[in-house]
Amino acid sequence: MNLVTGGAGHLGNVLVRALLDKGEKVRVLVLPGEDVSSLEGLDYEKVEGNILDYTQLCTAMEGVELVYHLAALVAITSDQYDLMYKVNVEGTRNVIAACREMGVRRLVYTSSIHALGRPAEGTTIDETIPFDQTNPSGAYDRTKAIASALVLDATKNGLDAVIVMPTGVIGPNDFRRSEMGEMLLSWMQKKPSISTDGGYDFVDVRDVAEGHILAARYGRSGETYLLSGTRVSVKDYRRLVQEAAGIHSAEIMIPGWFVKFIAPVAEFFYKISHTRPRITKYAIETLLSNSNITSRKAETELGYHRRQLHETVADTVEWWRVYHTRIKPSLRKSSV
Repeated sequence: MNLVTGGAGHLGNVLVRALLDKGEKVRVLVLPGEDVSSLEGLDYEKVEGNILDYTQLCTAMEGVELVYHLAALVAITSDQYDLMYKVNVEGTRNVIAACREMGVRRLVYTSSIHALGRPAEGTTIDETIPFDQTNPSGAYDRTKAIASALVLDATKNGLDAVIVMPTGVIGPNDFRRSEMGEMLLSWMQKKPSISTDGGYDFVDVRDVAEGHILAARYGRSGETYLLSGTRVSVKDYRRLVQEAAGIHSAEIMIPGWFVKFIAPVAEFFYKISHTRPRITKYAIETLLSNSNITSRKAETELGYHRRQLHETVADTVEWWRVYHTRIKPSLRKSSV
């Protein structure tokens, strides 16, 4: 039996699908009352609970051999640090302890590329870059680094665990409209859309899910594995999306330095309006940072494979059309 925490999220629901496709039995830990529409129609076992509740975790792990710990609070603004710390760090501490108590064979922990230190341009980012628990760039980064260190420490004391670190996850089945999903949707509209400087390494969510399964099977305990995709500029990513959507709209190019300058004001506006921020200081700093990332270790040791970016974009655009055209008529393919 496999247990997936955070299984109703973007990566989570794709991982559940991949495991079921391989004939695996899957149990998903979801919060009480959580929206699980992303898992609709799938043959899985649902267990309600919270990773902050140790007793509930142990109950969820009864009869489980393999735990995929994906559950985390992701935020690109810093005002939720206390809650992020509680969920991402204390929650992971509970998962580690429960795995030990319940005799789980292996833990696969989903960390993040952002948990690593940010080296200067020209440096290739690989698994030799250490986790940065004092990273000033973002609260999310720090909590994931601290949690990753907890997992590594646990492996030194007998826990069988591996860590995977995806880059910027994109792709189909994005039911909850991730930050990257929102960006892609804005580019699928016929109206003018915003672009900026910089770029990042984006990876297909299906490849990341497969990378988790490969890490569970072939990963060495106590090791970390980067799951990267393709580095692309924001401008070229937008072009690929519009080509796949069959549209061409005006591009409003805003320099990165200006976006970085106005980001604090934008974050304040979104905070008082209780809406998700489209522009943040953290996001633009990420786009302008070093994203020369390699997954050679995962490819060599796990057999990890990444598909072409244009394939990911085409599949994602088509998925949005199939599932959301009835809500967003402007997503229909145009011959313009």
